[in-house]
Parts: sequence; C-alpha cells; structure tokens
Amino acid sequence: MYAVETRDLSRYFGSVVAVDGINLRVPEGAIYGLIGPNGAGKTTTIRMLAGLLEPSNGDILLHGEPQNGNWRELHHKIGYMPDFFGVYEDMLVWEYLDFFARCYNLPPTNRRQVVDELLELVDLAHKRDAYVQTLSRGMRQRLCLAHALVQDPQVLLLDEPASGLDPRARVEMRALLRELGAMGKTIVLSSHILSELADLCTEIAIIEQGRIVANGSLDEISQQAGRARLVQIRVLSDVDSAGVLLRNLSGVGQVFAVDQNNLEVEFSGDEQEAAELLHQLVLAGVRVVSFNETARDLEEIFLRLTRGEVS
Repeated sequence: MYAVETRDLSRYFGSVVAVDGINLRVPEGAIYGLIGPNGAGKTTTIRMLAGLLEPSNGDILLHGEPQNGNWRELHHKIGYMPDFFGVYEDMLVWEYLDFFARCYNLPPTNRRQVVDELLELVDLAHKRDAYVQTLSRGMRQRLCLAHALVQDPQVLLLDEPASGLDPRARVEMRALLRELGAMGKTIVLSSHILSELADLCTEIAIIEQGRIVANGSLDEISQQAGRARLVQIRVLSDVDSAGVLLRNLSGVGQVFAVDQNNLEVEFSGDEQEAAELLHQLVLAGVRVVSFNETARDLEEIFLRLTRGEVS
C-alpha cells in the first residue's frame, strides 16, 4: 500500500492545463522528490495533495483510502509547508506553535508538551521565548516545518523547503528531513536544488508541462534517460588484459584506459549485473584494488529529459 497515490490527477485553470493526468505512487516512509522547470505543475500538484486546491479530474488516495471531497479531514492527515510561509511576527515562538495546536483542537493537557517537543526537534528550544520577527530565515523555515508537524501527520508535503536558505541552513534542513524520515514520516518535497534532492530522496519524479516524464530511484531514472553508468576500476597491473576481458562481458560499452592502473567503463546493467562484472574480473585473476561507480549527475539527467532528448 502507498502512503500517497494519485490516479490521473489533473487541474485546469480555464484553458490552461497545469497538471495533466499524473499518477504518483509514494511508498510509506519514502522521501519523494518532485523536480521540474518553473510552471511544470509541482506546486499545483502539492496544493491538490494538501487539500487546498480541488482537482479538476482524478483521485487522491492516502494509505489506500480515497480523499476526494474529504478536504477538511485531509488537512488533519497531512502536514503542509508552502514555498512562502507567512508568520505572525509579533508572537513569541512558543505562542506561534501553541496557536496552531489550538486550531487542531489539541487538548490543553498536552499542548505544552507537543510545543516543547517540536521546538526540540527543530532545534529552536533556545528561542522559545523569542519573538518570531527576531528569527533568521533558516530559523523561520524550521519553525514553519514545526507548524506542519503540530497534528503529528504521517505525510509531509514540502514545497521548496530550502528556498532562500544559506548553505549552512540548507545542511540543517536536510539533516532535519532525514531525521523525520527515520521517524517513519513520508515526505513529498519539491526543490530546484537538484544536487540536494539526489542526495536526500529515495525516489524522484521529473515533471514537465504537467506530466511525469520519469520517476523512480536515481538509478532507474538514469536508465530511463538512456545514460550509461560509469564504473571506475583500479587494478594492480595488466590493465590491457582487464580491458579486453571487460569488453566481452554483458552490459559493457566503451572501456577507457585512464592510465596503467585505472579503467573507466560505460556500463548499462543494474546493481546485480555490476556485482557479476566484478566477480568475473576476480575469477579471471585480475587483482582489483577498487571498483566504484561515479555519482549520478541529476542535473544532467533532468536537462536531458526535460529537453525531450529521450522519447
């Protein structure tokens, strides 16, 4: 069962098609990234999932249960953080969270505990009695994330959570999202910081013109983009013999001898086939020092897919 699922989800604004029949399947506990150029439909999709925008067509399911029409109930099941989150600057930090806890009808007996636990989680306990207007941009983003967690939702929808943050604040936000993932939360987020999505997300969907052009793990999307994996192999000696052997193995494309000890291999196989590649080298007596794949460049994959280079 998926934590979040959409079936032919669409949204029209007059004659403009913002989202065109997308089908998302977000596993429970996943950190699921939505990427795409401006105007691709990411924010519209997230707003529909949050129950803030009614779909023109299609269905939204949470944990297998249809949500169409139950928008008020949906607000209690999902935590939503928009790309621009207005805050009440003349409130104290604890008052800000307490106000929203009251909005969700949390009983007075445990409201303070919830507020204190959330402030600890987002590392703002030391700012408990500070005014919101005194917080930095990064602190405000973390406070807004705490707001999205007040009702303890299992699904979080985050629209550009690192928008406008400096490098240190982005690192802190990324660590916080990992912690939430480790707590079992399902997270759906959009971002233009592609390198961070590649490092953070377990699955990614690339959206263009309201449609999903690729989705899955980074490995799967890389294969959908038609990009061969690049494996770097270091051997103790006899790099030429290793190169001849590699060229005769399944899934191997071009083989480049970088120097007398290092090879670069274009490889189209999956993880199991990569393991078999290494196994065959060892069986043939090649003394392998290291065998590793270069990191995927999500920006390159994104550009290829959104430029229509892949059918």
